[in-house]
Amino acid sequence: MNEQNSNQGFKRKVAYKFKIGDVLAGRVIFDGERIKHIDIHGKEAVRVNIIANVVEKYIQEGEKKYGSITLDDATGQIKIKTFGEDVLKFDELSQGDTVLVVGLLRSWNNEVYITPEIIKKKEPTYLLIRKYEVELEQPKIIDREKIAELKDKILGMVKEKDSTGGLDIDRIILDLKEPPEIINREVKRLLEDGVVYEPRPGKLRYLGN
Repeated sequence: MNEQNSNQGFKRKVAYKFKIGDVLAGRVIFDGERIKHIDIHGKEAVRVNIIANVVEKYIQEGEKKYGSITLDDATGQIKIKTFGEDVLKFDELSQGDTVLVVGLLRSWNNEVYITPEIIKKKEPTYLLIRKYEVELEQPKIIDREKIAELKDKILGMVKEKDSTGGLDIDRIILDLKEPPEIINREVKRLLEDGVVYEPRPGKLRYLGN
Protein backbone atom coordinates (compact mmCIF):
# COMPACT_ATOMS: atom_id res chain seq x y z
CA MET A 1 0.00 0.00 0.00
CA ASN A 2 2.78 2.41 0.91
CA GLU A 3 4.61 1.60 -2.32
CA GLN A 4 1.47 2.32 -4.34
CA ASN A 5 0.98 5.69 -2.64
CA SER A 6 4.63 6.51 -3.26
CA ASN A 7 4.30 5.77 -6.98
CA GLN A 8 1.14 7.87 -7.22
CA GLY A 9 2.87 10.80 -5.55
CA PHE A 10 5.85 10.69 -7.94
CA LYS A 11 5.43 12.64 -11.15
CA ARG A 12 8.22 12.41 -13.69
CA LYS A 13 9.07 15.69 -15.43
CA VAL A 14 8.27 16.03 -19.12
CA ALA A 15 11.17 15.30 -21.47
CA TYR A 16 10.85 18.24 -23.85
CA LYS A 17 11.94 17.90 -27.48
CA PHE A 18 14.59 20.51 -28.25
CA LYS A 19 17.48 21.18 -30.58
CA ILE A 20 20.86 21.24 -28.85
CA GLY A 21 21.26 24.92 -29.71
CA ASP A 22 18.03 25.69 -27.83
CA VAL A 23 19.34 23.93 -24.71
CA LEU A 24 22.68 25.77 -24.83
CA ALA A 25 20.94 29.14 -25.33
CA GLY A 26 18.52 28.59 -22.44
CA ARG A 27 18.69 30.43 -19.12
CA VAL A 28 20.04 28.13 -16.42
CA ILE A 29 18.30 28.41 -13.04
CA PHE A 30 20.27 26.94 -10.15
CA ASP A 31 19.17 25.55 -6.80
CA GLY A 32 22.43 25.85 -4.90
CA GLU A 33 25.05 24.20 -7.11
CA ARG A 34 22.58 21.99 -8.99
CA ILE A 35 20.43 22.89 -11.95
CA LYS A 36 16.83 23.48 -10.92
CA HIS A 37 15.76 23.83 -14.55
CA ILE A 38 16.65 25.60 -17.78
CA ASP A 39 14.26 28.17 -19.24
CA ILE A 40 13.96 27.23 -22.92
CA HIS A 41 11.30 29.02 -24.99
CA GLY A 42 9.22 29.57 -21.85
CA LYS A 43 9.44 25.95 -20.69
CA GLU A 44 11.12 24.95 -17.43
CA ALA A 45 13.13 22.02 -18.75
CA VAL A 46 14.56 19.43 -16.37
CA ARG A 47 14.51 16.51 -18.80
CA VAL A 48 15.07 16.65 -22.56
CA ASN A 49 14.51 14.45 -25.59
CA ILE A 50 17.19 15.00 -28.23
CA ILE A 51 18.08 13.37 -31.54
CA ALA A 52 21.65 13.93 -32.73
CA ASN A 53 24.75 12.32 -34.23
CA VAL A 54 27.61 10.87 -32.17
CA VAL A 55 30.78 12.78 -33.05
CA GLU A 56 33.06 11.65 -30.21
CA LYS A 57 33.15 8.83 -27.66
CA TYR A 58 35.38 8.50 -24.59
CA ILE A 59 35.47 5.64 -22.07
CA GLN A 60 37.62 5.59 -18.93
CA GLU A 61 38.10 2.10 -17.55
CA GLY A 62 39.45 1.10 -14.15
CA GLU A 63 38.27 1.73 -10.62
CA LYS A 64 36.42 4.92 -11.51
CA LYS A 65 34.55 4.14 -14.69
CA TYR A 66 33.44 7.15 -16.71
CA GLY A 67 32.03 7.63 -20.18
CA SER A 68 31.11 10.62 -22.31
CA ILE A 69 29.66 10.96 -25.77
CA THR A 70 29.52 14.23 -27.68
CA LEU A 71 26.33 14.79 -29.68
CA ASP A 72 25.91 17.18 -32.61
CA ASP A 73 22.67 18.08 -34.42
CA ALA A 74 24.06 20.97 -36.51
CA THR A 75 22.76 23.58 -34.02
CA GLY A 76 25.37 22.83 -31.34
CA GLN A 77 27.16 20.13 -29.39
CA ILE A 78 26.40 18.68 -25.96
CA LYS A 79 27.83 15.79 -23.97
CA ILE A 80 26.02 12.91 -22.33
CA LYS A 81 27.94 11.51 -19.36
CA THR A 82 27.72 8.30 -17.36
CA PHE A 83 29.57 6.87 -14.37
CA GLY A 84 30.15 3.39 -12.95
CA GLU A 85 28.24 0.50 -14.53
CA ASP A 86 26.08 2.93 -16.52
CA VAL A 87 29.05 3.23 -18.90
CA LEU A 88 27.73 0.00 -20.43
CA LYS A 89 24.97 2.11 -22.03
CA PHE A 90 27.61 3.34 -24.49
CA ASP A 91 28.88 -0.10 -25.56
CA GLU A 92 26.89 -0.32 -28.79
CA LEU A 93 27.44 3.30 -29.84
CA SER A 94 30.02 4.46 -32.37
CA GLN A 95 31.04 7.71 -34.01
CA GLY A 96 28.56 8.56 -36.77
CA ASP A 97 25.56 6.87 -35.14
CA THR A 98 22.28 8.79 -34.93
CA VAL A 99 20.75 8.42 -31.48
CA LEU A 100 17.69 9.46 -29.50
CA VAL A 101 18.59 10.45 -25.96
CA VAL A 102 16.19 11.11 -23.10
CA GLY A 103 17.86 12.37 -19.95
CA LEU A 104 18.30 14.85 -17.13
CA LEU A 105 20.01 18.21 -17.55
CA ARG A 106 23.08 18.63 -15.37
CA SER A 107 25.89 21.18 -14.98
CA TRP A 108 29.53 20.94 -13.91
CA ASN A 109 32.20 23.64 -14.22
CA ASN A 110 29.78 25.85 -16.18
CA GLU A 111 29.16 23.07 -18.72
CA VAL A 112 25.62 21.84 -19.29
CA TYR A 113 25.43 18.12 -20.04
CA ILE A 114 22.89 15.28 -20.00
CA THR A 115 22.70 12.23 -17.74
CA PRO A 116 21.03 9.66 -20.04
CA GLU A 117 18.02 7.60 -19.01
CA ILE A 118 17.25 6.20 -22.47
CA ILE A 119 19.58 5.87 -25.48
CA LYS A 120 18.28 4.40 -28.74
CA LYS A 121 19.91 4.18 -32.15
CA LYS A 122 17.86 5.72 -34.94
CA GLU A 123 18.04 6.03 -38.71
CA PRO A 124 19.70 9.30 -39.86
CA THR A 125 16.36 10.46 -41.31
CA TYR A 126 15.04 10.86 -37.76
CA LEU A 127 17.33 13.88 -37.35
CA LEU A 128 15.48 15.69 -40.14
CA ILE A 129 12.09 14.64 -38.74
CA ARG A 130 13.02 16.04 -35.32
CA LYS A 131 14.16 19.31 -36.91
CA TYR A 132 10.68 19.82 -38.38
CA GLU A 133 8.98 18.73 -35.14
CA VAL A 134 10.89 21.31 -33.10
CA GLU A 135 10.43 24.10 -35.64
CA LEU A 136 6.66 23.60 -35.55
CA GLU A 137 6.72 24.11 -31.77
CA GLN A 138 8.98 27.19 -31.86
CA PRO A 139 7.50 30.52 -30.75
CA LYS A 140 6.11 32.78 -33.45
CA ILE A 141 8.50 35.41 -34.75
CA ILE A 142 7.76 39.00 -33.74
CA ASP A 143 9.06 41.84 -35.91
CA ARG A 144 12.11 43.79 -34.74
CA GLU A 145 10.19 46.97 -33.97
CA LYS A 146 7.82 45.13 -31.62
CA ILE A 147 10.74 43.28 -29.99
CA ALA A 148 12.52 46.60 -29.32
CA GLU A 149 9.30 48.01 -27.85
CA LEU A 150 8.86 44.93 -25.65
CA LYS A 151 12.45 45.16 -24.43
CA ASP A 152 11.93 48.82 -23.50
CA LYS A 153 8.73 47.96 -21.61
CA ILE A 154 10.50 45.23 -19.61
CA LEU A 155 13.36 47.56 -18.74
CA GLY A 156 10.96 50.32 -17.74
CA MET A 157 9.07 47.96 -15.44
CA VAL A 158 12.31 46.80 -13.80
CA LYS A 159 13.48 50.40 -13.25
CA GLU A 160 10.12 51.35 -11.73
CA LYS A 161 10.29 48.54 -9.15
CA ASP A 162 14.00 48.77 -8.39
CA SER A 163 13.51 50.99 -5.34
CA THR A 164 11.23 48.37 -3.80
CA GLY A 165 13.63 45.44 -4.21
CA GLY A 166 13.14 44.47 -7.84
CA LEU A 167 10.55 42.83 -10.06
CA ASP A 168 9.55 39.18 -10.51
CA ILE A 169 9.79 37.80 -14.05
CA ASP A 170 6.43 36.10 -13.50
CA ARG A 171 4.88 39.54 -12.89
CA ILE A 172 6.30 40.81 -16.21
CA ILE A 173 4.73 37.85 -18.02
CA LEU A 174 1.35 38.42 -16.35
CA ASP A 175 1.30 42.17 -16.99
CA LEU A 176 2.58 42.25 -20.58
CA LYS A 177 0.49 39.30 -21.80
CA GLU A 178 3.04 38.40 -24.47
CA PRO A 179 4.22 34.79 -25.09
CA PRO A 180 6.32 33.75 -22.05
CA GLU A 181 9.06 32.29 -24.27
CA ILE A 182 9.57 35.67 -25.98
CA ILE A 183 9.61 37.60 -22.70
CA ASN A 184 12.12 35.13 -21.23
CA ARG A 185 14.30 35.52 -24.32
CA GLU A 186 14.36 39.31 -23.99
CA VAL A 187 15.03 39.09 -20.24
CA LYS A 188 17.99 36.82 -21.03
CA ARG A 189 19.32 39.43 -23.48
CA LEU A 190 19.01 42.19 -20.88
CA LEU A 191 20.92 40.01 -18.42
CA GLU A 192 23.62 39.30 -21.01
CA ASP A 193 23.90 43.01 -21.84
CA GLY A 194 24.51 43.77 -18.15
CA VAL A 195 21.55 46.15 -17.95
CA VAL A 196 19.71 44.09 -15.32
CA TYR A 197 20.78 41.37 -12.89
CA GLU A 198 19.18 38.66 -10.75
CA PRO A 199 19.72 39.11 -7.00
CA ARG A 200 17.97 35.75 -6.79
CA PRO A 201 16.43 33.43 -9.43
CA GLY A 202 13.34 34.94 -11.04
CA LYS A 203 13.85 38.45 -9.58
CA LEU A 204 15.24 41.32 -11.66
CA ARG A 205 16.90 44.55 -10.60
CA TYR A 206 18.25 47.43 -12.66
CA LEU A 207 22.00 47.64 -13.09
CA GLY A 208 22.33 50.28 -15.77
CA ASN A 209 25.04 50.65 -18.37
